Amino acid sequence: MLKQFLNLKLSQKLSPQQIQLMKLIQLPTQAFEQRLLEEMNENPALETGTDEEEIYDDEFNNDDTNDEFDDYDDNESEDTSDINIDEYLSSDETPDYKTQANNYSDDDEERESPLVAPISFHQDLINQLNTFILDDDEREIAEFLVGSIDDMGYIRRTILDIVDDMAFTQGIYTDEKTVDKMLHIIHELEPSGVGARDLQECLLLQLKHKTPTEYVALAMDIIENQFDAFTKKHYDKLLQKYAVSSDQLKTAIHEIEKLNPKPGGSFTGSNKITEHVVPDFAIRIVDDELVLTLNGRNAPSLHVSKDYQEMMQTYKSSRDKSNAQKDAVQFIKQKLDSAKWFIDAIKQRQETLYVTMNAIMHYQQEYFLEGDETKLKPMILKDIADMVGLDISTISRVANSKYVETPYGTKLIKEFFSEAMKNDQGEEVSTLEIKKILKNTIEEEDKKKPLPDDQLAEILKEKGYPIARRTIAKYREQLDIPVARMRKKI
Repeated sequence: MLKQFLNLKLSQKLSPQQIQLMKLIQLPTQAFEQRLLEEMNENPALETGTDEEEIYDDEFNNDDTNDEFDDYDDNESEDTSDINIDEYLSSDETPDYKTQANNYSDDDEERESPLVAPISFHQDLINQLNTFILDDDEREIAEFLVGSIDDMGYIRRTILDIVDDMAFTQGIYTDEKTVDKMLHIIHELEPSGVGARDLQECLLLQLKHKTPTEYVALAMDIIENQFDAFTKKHYDKLLQKYAVSSDQLKTAIHEIEKLNPKPGGSFTGSNKITEHVVPDFAIRIVDDELVLTLNGRNAPSLHVSKDYQEMMQTYKSSRDKSNAQKDAVQFIKQKLDSAKWFIDAIKQRQETLYVTMNAIMHYQQEYFLEGDETKLKPMILKDIADMVGLDISTISRVANSKYVETPYGTKLIKEFFSEAMKNDQGEEVSTLEIKKILKNTIEEEDKKKPLPDDQLAEILKEKGYPIARRTIAKYREQLDIPVARMRKKI
């Protein structure tokens, strides 16, 4: 039996321009500058600088015939006789987003630091091989081994696999004995420990390169023969095994702790890109008051191209308008509309960033004035969204990717958000506050007898924070703090 139903459904669909605006809001300063550069390359009607007139004006905004989020289709014809040319010509009015304070000015001197072309980690190893006397076959094998080293400095394959791989992919036919011989040469390269197959071998290689002492010898014996006991910190077993004093064992273990478990990661000439964080905001204390500034690189000076203005003026003054001119002015109008939208989007992005960070600053005013992490109040995205009247997703876009420079260091904004828990007085406290107290408690513990999670829970309960042991374990893992056994020291 067939039945018919009438189903009403209300849905909201974002236009492509609105989606682009959301993406702009999400971009941090450096990524935004790259996006700005791409837009200027794509739209010749956009220019940057302060010598030209601004494209932004009230007449342009009040144009009822052009919707802010119009979609353009080259296949659609448009009656160019309806275009009001004056709306696309310059205005003397300066947009208010240009008058807001920022922490960069046009007078700031730009200095470019010379950059040295880096040598990659693997190329450096190849260069070191040139100091060894090798025949052609040996050099090919050695260079293949270098190519098998990962970014951390390890060769994570068996010798047999390497022999087979060289035969199938390079046409190099050899045996395990020869590859093992070349591997010993790789182990002589710097940084020490490179080319190891596992952590145990990596540490042993580094210890063999150290100046021989009784403690280095003890450390080598521990790594070679008691590696499992060492990694599990069974120090009592090691003391009994080697019949040494606690101080002697402590010194030997200190030799091990100074070693680098990731020798490839320490290479200063590595071709890895080190991310340089550019703060999107700055908070400073002036006369006991908080002052917020938005990085001025988020408010570029944009204007319409003078050439495009002149083309519009030429079309306006011409009596006989050819079809070619009409096609040209339609193209110009499209580019100017796109430029106008982009400048409006930049302004809206700037305002969204500022009001969001300003709300966060005032919500966490006590922390920003004192720098005490225990003063951070419980704060979720909805709290800020309600304060500024924006959607939670918008607040999330701002918080997840932006940094703020404070008197206490540069912080990722999302780190200020936390859930609430109640203390023994029934007051709501931030989980960040509890994590800070937990971290301090662990730092102050006796490292010879580190506190297990159940004892940490008891201590925090005595301090007024009744938290279950499993919650302690969760917070400890979030703080990247190992279990008690792994925190043990001699």
